[in-house]
Amino acid sequence: MNLVKPLNKYFDHTILKADATSAQVDELCREALKYEFYSVCVNSCYVSQCSQMLKESDVKIAAVVGFPLGACTTKSKSFETSEACRDGASEIDMVINVGALKDGKYDYVRSDIKAVVDAAAEYDAIVKVIIETCLLTKEEKITACKLSEEAGAAFVKTSTGFSTGGATIEDVMLMKSIVGDRLQVKASGGIRDYETTMKMIEAGADRIGASASVNIMKTEVL
Repeated sequence: MNLVKPLNKYFDHTILKADATSAQVDELCREALKYEFYSVCVNSCYVSQCSQMLKESDVKIAAVVGFPLGACTTKSKSFETSEACRDGASEIDMVINVGALKDGKYDYVRSDIKAVVDAAAEYDAIVKVIIETCLLTKEEKITACKLSEEAGAAFVKTSTGFSTGGATIEDVMLMKSIVGDRLQVKASGGIRDYETTMKMIEAGADRIGASASVNIMKTEVL
């Protein structure tokens, strides 16, 4: 397939595990610089560190917010967004309140997303909305995508990678069919090889979240 951009520019090079160390975050940044990935994706406490490492480069910083459960208050998500943006994040990957979605509290879910979108917009940052597809029915996935669009998000994203499943081809295709060209789609969770990456892109993914980005790039070279 013909990519619309170089493969390395699809990647949010990611480290989000609870036991990640500062040294590992430094290594993540060095790898991102070497391979010229689109961004690094980290927990918000590491944004400032990444900002120092990447300040002379074009590599962007994405911070996760309300991660990984999405069940904190809207105010706390908004505050975490503002702090991450002040520290240097230009992209925010937020987790929706899955329980609220399942309860049919659509106004709450929309306003929860919009609060993060508004907080990020003050710093010219964009928001990717993690809908955690593995926990949702097809109809809930569709609703989550529509609410994300209504709230002004730039992306919908499949997964945190910390729940019961990750990205699937079917979910990426569904999400893309709902948002069209109005929003972008990020596939994340369990993407560890070149073949899967290419299938996700072919299905409609505009961005790939992966901790295996380097190995995937090495496979492309082979």
